[in-house]
Amino acid sequence: MSYNTQMEAARKGIITQEMESVAKKECIDVAALRDLIAQGSVVIPANINHASLEPCGIGRGLKTKINVNLGVSKDCCDFASEMEKVRLAVAMKADAIMDLSCFGKTETFRQKLVQSSPAAIGTVPVYDAVGFYDKELEDISVEEFLGVVEKHARDGVDFMTIHAGINRETGRRLKNNPRLTNVVSRGGALLFAWMEINNRENPFYEYFDDLLEICRRFDVTISLGDACRPGSIKDATDASQIQELIVLGELTKRAWEKDVQVLIEGPGHMALNEIAPNMLLEKKLCHGAPFYVLGPLVTDIAPGYDHITSAIGGAIAAANGADFLCYVTPAEHLRLPTLDDMKEGIIASRIAAHAADLAKGVPGARQWDDQMSEARRNLDWAKMFELAIDPEKARRYRAESQPEAEDSCTMCGKMCAVRNMNKVLSKVNII
Repeated sequence: MSYNTQMEAARKGIITQEMESVAKKECIDVAALRDLIAQGSVVIPANINHASLEPCGIGRGLKTKINVNLGVSKDCCDFASEMEKVRLAVAMKADAIMDLSCFGKTETFRQKLVQSSPAAIGTVPVYDAVGFYDKELEDISVEEFLGVVEKHARDGVDFMTIHAGINRETGRRLKNNPRLTNVVSRGGALLFAWMEINNRENPFYEYFDDLLEICRRFDVTISLGDACRPGSIKDATDASQIQELIVLGELTKRAWEKDVQVLIEGPGHMALNEIAPNMLLEKKLCHGAPFYVLGPLVTDIAPGYDHITSAIGGAIAAANGADFLCYVTPAEHLRLPTLDDMKEGIIASRIAAHAADLAKGVPGARQWDDQMSEARRNLDWAKMFELAIDPEKARRYRAESQPEAEDSCTMCGKMCAVRNMNKVLSKVNII
């Protein structure tokens, strides 16, 4: 029995190799996974042309996944250094990598990225359109926008951010309800500008069916972009954000009618108390589609530390239903991230994802923590390093400050509670 997409296969009762691989990694029943894909609650981004892919599942009941952004800009155009970031992201177990390159001819880099990365690859085609056609934004035609989408699909991109929800009506809502930070989504701002200059509807909204045909042909998962995501906590949960979310829910149903897999993208910047209600809103308005969030950043006052503000929000978001976290680095709002920035961002996001998995009771999540606690009780430093989310840093800290007693650390020395309890309970002298 033939099929074009993972969703179509699932709806026909077919269990694909990708489903088998994901079910094994997630320790769940493959038939149950197939049913979740069929109803749209789980996606497996897996372009038919991405031969090096090690598929991962994103959605209900699965481990929270993380995405790493990279790519060149006009001010920092070094594809070799971006490939170093790719290698680091893969080594640090990122589940997905988004190429957000927005300058020059990016085709060669994108193709090399797809060929070399086992992680799912995402892009934002509208970023590439200006450089690809070497045209002013307002001069790019509908056919050319769709042409870039098809080019990315042919190159093997697994999921694409498409800002189809910022249509003319959403734009009116935005203008009638002024914001502190307006539109902070780069793709959203480009399309808003294109619509305003040309006095036309968003091409990705108007020609959504043509977009779906491309995605169906290559099994590209549509990540419906949140052009109106809040760029400050003041703008969170406002009229334009909710208006766009309603449109995204409608587009989700249209995509599912064509057996195209869908992710929904979300905020953004948001105060702690608004995060859980926003997760509920998305799941309600977008019919349980997997939710992909940038942060949310829970305060606006920490440039240089936004990997922390993001991790706080990401843990709360994922514990309340978000399925996919986009990492944020300490360089957010300041510069293109370095390798060190990337590492900090990945670790912070992985901690947030795991903390949420503990709260959600994801199978296997607590076992990792229990193993670490057992190693600490036994003062088994080698095992602690092996289990650490960042073994290199843990080993370095231990090596930099050596204690007098090997079964302690320089914080407590022989007064170590764990050491002394072990000795007392085994009836051995403490000192």
